[in-house]
Amino acid sequence: MNNTPWWASEDVWRKIAVWITAFMFVVLIFLTFDSVSKITAGSERVPPYSVINKRIGYEFNAERNMQVPVIGEQAPLFGQALTEEEAEALVTHGKKVVQGRNCMNCHTLLGNGAYFAPDLTKAWLDPAWGNEASRETLMTMFLKDPTNNARTFGSGRKMPNMNLTDEETRAVIAFLKWMSSIDTNGFPYNFKTIQQEG
Repeated sequence: MNNTPWWASEDVWRKIAVWITAFMFVVLIFLTFDSVSKITAGSERVPPYSVINKRIGYEFNAERNMQVPVIGEQAPLFGQALTEEEAEALVTHGKKVVQGRNCMNCHTLLGNGAYFAPDLTKAWLDPAWGNEASRETLMTMFLKDPTNNARTFGSGRKMPNMNLTDEETRAVIAFLKWMSSIDTNGFPYNFKTIQQEG
């Protein structure tokens, strides 16, 4: 005769494991749909792609105790306002170029990637680009010829030439501008942004 209490039997624990696994699977499905709704372009923390038509800045939010993105007035990328569809196509192209050139092998984007080269999450707002008026020109020059336009800040590290076309360069810059508008809960911390005009 088996003297094992009912609550310690193998059969009971097998059933408990099955029910817990099934319950957690349902929770996982719910959390997946919830997460997707929060990270989709056009949601509360991830602006639509057409945000590249606006001035993007960061300011300290005392209530949240962190820097948060601030979307300002019209400031179209390269002086050309795009429709939502055109902006989505351009930003998506830029994202694919960044993925295709394996930029995350050296850079960090939204917390993912390597730490050999600068974090690109807020690269659009990096003060190293100088003032706001020259940013697009300096970014274009750098991406087209990083060897002769390198800014190593004493590290001696230089980006290899990715041989980007003019179209790819504009798309990467659009992707970087859009990515800087995402509310990342203050990540990366202690980031000083470019001085905005007006």
